[in-house]
Amino acid sequence: MENISTQIAQVAPLEHYIILSALLFSLGVLGVMLRRNVIIMFMSIELMLNACNLLLAAFSAFHSSAAGQVFVFFIMIVAAAEVAVGLAIIVMIYRNIHSIDINELSKLKW
Repeated sequence: MENISTQIAQVAPLEHYIILSALLFSLGVLGVMLRRNVIIMFMSIELMLNACNLLLAAFSAFHSSAAGQVFVFFIMIVAAAEVAVGLAIIVMIYRNIHSIDINELSKLKW
């Protein structure tokens, strides 16, 4: 019976995972830089985290080590906490200024 990392390497080479992860991370960076909607920016940050998770899981499987998958698990826990806190902040901002546009947040300054 073959090792799981050998089976994964036969399905898709490691380079494909690296390219896909780089594309996902680049899309996330572009989403944060170009969009002014807080929800879209928030989703773009999550996309960047998931690109890192994909890369960690791919390298972990490639090297037959569980360390990368453990890191992915902890990153997912931090991302879940980030979503809870971030959405609560976004809801409070919307209640105060009735908009989630980044340019409108200058009204919150003293």
